[in-house]
Amino acid sequence: MPSPLLQTNAVSLADKNEALQEFIMHHVGDPHDWALPFVHLELPSFLSVHRLVLVLGAVLVVLLFGVLYRKKDPVPRGFTNVLEILVLFIRDQIAIPSLGDADGRRLTPLLCTFFFLILCLNLMGMIPSFPAATGDISVTAALALVTLGFMVFGAIYRNGIGGFFMAFVPKGVPWPILFLIVPIEIMGLGFKTLALTIRLFANMLAGHIVIFSLLGMMYLFGLLALPMVFLAVGIGFLELFVCFLQAYIFTLLSALFMGQLYHPSH
Repeated sequence: MPSPLLQTNAVSLADKNEALQEFIMHHVGDPHDWALPFVHLELPSFLSVHRLVLVLGAVLVVLLFGVLYRKKDPVPRGFTNVLEILVLFIRDQIAIPSLGDADGRRLTPLLCTFFFLILCLNLMGMIPSFPAATGDISVTAALALVTLGFMVFGAIYRNGIGGFFMAFVPKGVPWPILFLIVPIEIMGLGFKTLALTIRLFANMLAGHIVIFSLLGMMYLFGLLALPMVFLAVGIGFLELFVCFLQAYIFTLLSALFMGQLYHPSH
C-alpha cells in the first residue's frame, strides 16, 4: 500500500497537471479576459481576446504602410526598403505567376493584405501573454471565406456566369465522365476553403500548445525538467520560421486557387 507521502505527491501532481491543462486551453481558446503582465483586462461579451488581437493586427498593418512607410523618399531605405522588397516579392513571385500579369497586378494589394495581416497576427502570438489569433479557427475561416469570395465573384466578374461554370468542365474529357468530374470540381471550392482554414489554424495552434506544454514541465517537475526549457526555446525559434512560412503559404494558395478559376484554360 502506498505511503501517505506518495499519495500526497500524486494528488499534488494531478492537481498541477489539471491546472496546467486549464491554463493552456484558456490561452489557446478565445476568452473574454486577458491577463497581461501588469493588468488584467475584462472584455465585454461582444469582444473576445482574439477579436481584439485581430483588430490590433489590422491597425498595425495600417500603421506600417500609412505611417512608417516613407513613399516620398527618392531611394527607399531602412524599413521602407524591407516593405518594398516583400511587396515586390508577393507581386512578382506569387501574384503574377499565379494570376497573370493584369490580374496579378490588380490583386496584389489583396495578397499583400493577406500576407502582412497573417504575419503580424502570427508574430504577435509569439509575444508572451499575447494569444495567437490565427490559432482560432473562426479567424482563419474568415480569411479563407474572403479568398472564396474573390474566387467566385472575381471569376464571375472576369469570365461571366457561363465562363465561371465552364471552369468546372475540363476540356477533352468524355461526357459520361463529366457527371462524376463536375460535382467533384464544384465541391473542390469547399475543400480549398477548408484547406486554407485548417492549415493555418492547425499549425499555429499546435505550435503554441507544444511550447506551453514543454514550459509547463517546469511547473510540474521543477528543476528536473530544466532541459525542457531549452527545447521550448528551440521550438520557439522554429515557430518564428513557421510564422513567416504560414503567411506565405496562405497567400500563395489563395493566389493559386483564384488563378485556377480566373484562367480555367490553364
